[in-house]
Amino acid sequence: MSKRLFISTYGCQMNVYDSSRMAELLAPCGYRRTESAEDADLVILNTCHIREKAAEKVYSELGRLRALQQRKARRGGRMLIAVAGCVAQAEGAEIRWRAPFVDLVVGPQAYQNLPAMIEQALAAGTAVVDTGFPQVPKFDRLPRARPGQGVSAFVTVQEGCDKFCTFCVVPYTRGAEYSRPAAAIIAEARQLSDQGTCEITLLGQNVNAYHGAGPDGREWGLARLIVELAELPGISRLRYTTSHPRDVDDALIAAHRDVPQLMPFLHLPVQSGSDRVLAAMNRRHTTDDYRRVVERLRAARPDLALSTDLIVGFPGESEADFRATLDFVAEIGFAQAFSFKYSPRPGTPAAAAADQVPEATKVERLAELQTLLGAQQRRFNRDCVGKTLPVLFEKPGRHPGQIVGRSPYLQSVHVSADSSLIGRTAPVRILNAGPNSLGGALAQ
Repeated sequence: MSKRLFISTYGCQMNVYDSSRMAELLAPCGYRRTESAEDADLVILNTCHIREKAAEKVYSELGRLRALQQRKARRGGRMLIAVAGCVAQAEGAEIRWRAPFVDLVVGPQAYQNLPAMIEQALAAGTAVVDTGFPQVPKFDRLPRARPGQGVSAFVTVQEGCDKFCTFCVVPYTRGAEYSRPAAAIIAEARQLSDQGTCEITLLGQNVNAYHGAGPDGREWGLARLIVELAELPGISRLRYTTSHPRDVDDALIAAHRDVPQLMPFLHLPVQSGSDRVLAAMNRRHTTDDYRRVVERLRAARPDLALSTDLIVGFPGESEADFRATLDFVAEIGFAQAFSFKYSPRPGTPAAAAADQVPEATKVERLAELQTLLGAQQRRFNRDCVGKTLPVLFEKPGRHPGQIVGRSPYLQSVHVSADSSLIGRTAPVRILNAGPNSLGGALAQ
């Protein structure tokens, strides 16, 4: 009998991947995904713990789900509620205390156990918690066969982090760095390609720290993996995220030069333009380190564009530190960026620092930084006007006769064209640019 499964995904692209894998794992148990939680038999919140606001959203959503759960019970049914992901890992006990109606709490390294956990919760009528770090990697226990993911798909190649930035919870919620064997990644990518996927984004908390076992018995880095994946028939585009400046090696720079399937767009978080703040963050790179990496990447691939992550208001950040960040952003130039106020995360060293920056100061600094970043993004988009870019079309647009795709730089591109182009790449003459998207026409 088919049961309805609703998954709400928060945070990073790896959570998007994990949500799809959870759905695949539960399909043999009779669960089919639905677009609404209203009458679901199982609701999973796949959560993010990077910022306080993201975690609090989870508790707010749990309150809404409690009402749906009670309504279904009055009708004689049962709705299981599960909290998965990094909030589950970091705040399992807190979830049980604040939301005792939650049936399942499962960490990001344990979701392969969901079928057994559901069975136990239904039989015992009590909450089941699994936030362990298993000896056997979860990927060895996930279904090998994956249903079609569409034109573009994510593939996790690496998880966890050994960097221990002082603001970050990832080493505690995702664990130590682990790299999947290259053969397993290639097999998953080949299967996706056979089902029509043209673009694959390789995922990892520190994706360019990838060091998986190769089929030849040697350790492969990310560059070697990219070269092999580029040989798969049907894979016309490759991307990877999120990378760390310290792990950009010679081979990876060469891959940007030599592998045409590797898109000229790289997300390379810097976090701050102040060396003093970077040291306090334990980022293990300086602004000069970052600058040299960018210079080498741009020399190898002159059309390369960058995006980044930036935090303002880190403990102890002075006005001079913040001005250094603005100057650095102006110097490097970013096509896109994600910028945030520093958010103390429990258990991290920075959360206990005595010199926290006042909230009002963080708000002011973030607004000023985002004004600069927004201007850079608009300028980059405007500079695309008049160019002809290859666009991989993904889906119908919002208007009749419109289809939407992505440029090599991840910009959304809207074109009036026949839907038969979906799944194909075609040259598009860019005619106009908005803050977040481009408009164009098929090149003649």
